[in-house]
Amino acid sequence: MRDRPSGKPRAGEKPGATREQVERRERFERARRESLQAPEDAAVLYGWHPVTAALQNPARRMRKLLATENAARRLTDEKIEAPIPEIVRPDAIAARLPPDSVHQGLYLEADPLPSPLIEQLATDGIVLVLDQVTDPHNVGAIFRTAAAYAATAIVTTARHSPEATGVLAKAASGALEHVPLVTVQNLARGLAALKERGFLVIGLDSSGGEDMAKLPLRRPLALVLGAEGKGLRQLTKETCDHVARLDLPGTIQSLNVSNAAAVALYIAHSRSEV
Repeated sequence: MRDRPSGKPRAGEKPGATREQVERRERFERARRESLQAPEDAAVLYGWHPVTAALQNPARRMRKLLATENAARRLTDEKIEAPIPEIVRPDAIAARLPPDSVHQGLYLEADPLPSPLIEQLATDGIVLVLDQVTDPHNVGAIFRTAAAYAATAIVTTARHSPEATGVLAKAASGALEHVPLVTVQNLARGLAALKERGFLVIGLDSSGGEDMAKLPLRRPLALVLGAEGKGLRQLTKETCDHVARLDLPGTIQSLNVSNAAAVALYIAHSRSEV
């Protein structure tokens, strides 16, 4: 009796391979992939800007740095201090990452950055609060915008939010090293803590009854953004001082959450007073 029906062999399988040989090869590949995975408690950073920003951040504790010959040479040429990297081929880095990841010859495993408490935030700036925004590309883009506008911090929940690693870090393009991430267990309680410290809390929602650009803004200011599609949760809205919309001149009246964050930060940065 045959081990498997005749026909084309499976991908990576030699013609005439027995089922036992196929299963042995699959076990080997599975073990190889698992051996390349970073520890669960490590932050994985890849790409030139995320990795070099981390290397230049004294608060980062490095664990493992992989670099291609060209990337290692560039680190030296640009006088970026780094631990001695393990020189590898580009495909050795690609094997550790999701398909089509652009790593530019650099891969870093490091400790996550410490998460400050709300009580430790300065009371003279602007913070962004994310209500279950789960897409790592969007959160990474928000980090990048927050860094550009010198936001004090980003506040998010421990659950229903992506970890500050991998795809998010790549989208943030180094901003993780400049904008602290504050993690809270309960968002409504986190907003209440901000209000107790004097923050004006404004929720952004397309159904908001007020135009954000016409509100009397002041610092410290917290801008709350909800997940795409769902928007802000009801309890979140009830906890905010105002629920406002972004009035737009065009026919489309809603924005991607990362773009909404950019517009809201521009308004807040230009109009809020300390």
